Amino acid sequence: MNNRVHQGHLARKRFGQNFLNDQFVIDSIVAAINPQKNQAMVEIGPGLGALTEPVGERLDKLTVIELDRDLAARLQTHPFLAPKLTIYQQDAMTMNFAELSATIGQPLRVFGNLPYNISTPLMFHLFSYTDAIADMHFMLQKEVVNRLVAGPNSKAYGRLSVMAQYYCQVIPVLEVPPTAFTPPPKVDSAVVRLVPHTTLPHPVKDLRLLSRITTEAFNQRRKTVRNSLGNMFSVEELDAMGVDPTKRAENISVAQYCQMANHLADRQASKES
Repeated sequence: MNNRVHQGHLARKRFGQNFLNDQFVIDSIVAAINPQKNQAMVEIGPGLGALTEPVGERLDKLTVIELDRDLAARLQTHPFLAPKLTIYQQDAMTMNFAELSATIGQPLRVFGNLPYNISTPLMFHLFSYTDAIADMHFMLQKEVVNRLVAGPNSKAYGRLSVMAQYYCQVIPVLEVPPTAFTPPPKVDSAVVRLVPHTTLPHPVKDLRLLSRITTEAFNQRRKTVRNSLGNMFSVEELDAMGVDPTKRAENISVAQYCQMANHLADRQASKES
């Protein structure tokens, strides 16, 4: 156990902090990320530097985004990392990753051990910047990773699955037991790799429509889509798209959701013309 990392910082409940301190797990995660010199590596929520140190050892420069003022200050005075770091002391949800990528001059490789309370909204935020991102590696609650990778006809499949798979190839990397952290969380964790598609498999004309359709469908996931999406599509329209109106949200594929969003976009465009 590497207690040196703690240096008297107590985990704060309000930030959902659990600090990673299992060397084998840390080495496995860093190997999966495989950081290379001259890449634009960006860490979200470095905390006490469990990943920052081994990743930083391989790099000349590293950008970190840390909300906690005390932790950001500690990194600024870190014996060997400080000269390599560019530190943004702010909420990653307010970060413009396109601007950051433009500043650094290349697509970003984003990684982090994300607190549970922000992981889903933060991923939606990052998805809007996938043009500026080469890949992402996140440690998350295992249940969130299961949702990211889930396919149709499974309980874990939901809006997060559809939106993540619209933007990215999603690859589970490794599972991490609670014992790898201090204090040990009550849940299992896992690391996931998200690689933005270079060419979107199912391009959508208006992403707000995809977001709206998936929200409506999964908010009422026990209903059939003829009911949950009845205010957007007639049964005839669903049939014409090859979507069975008697199916539920979790039975509809990513490709079908994208097709529905484009159908809606075309209908709106023809009304306006």
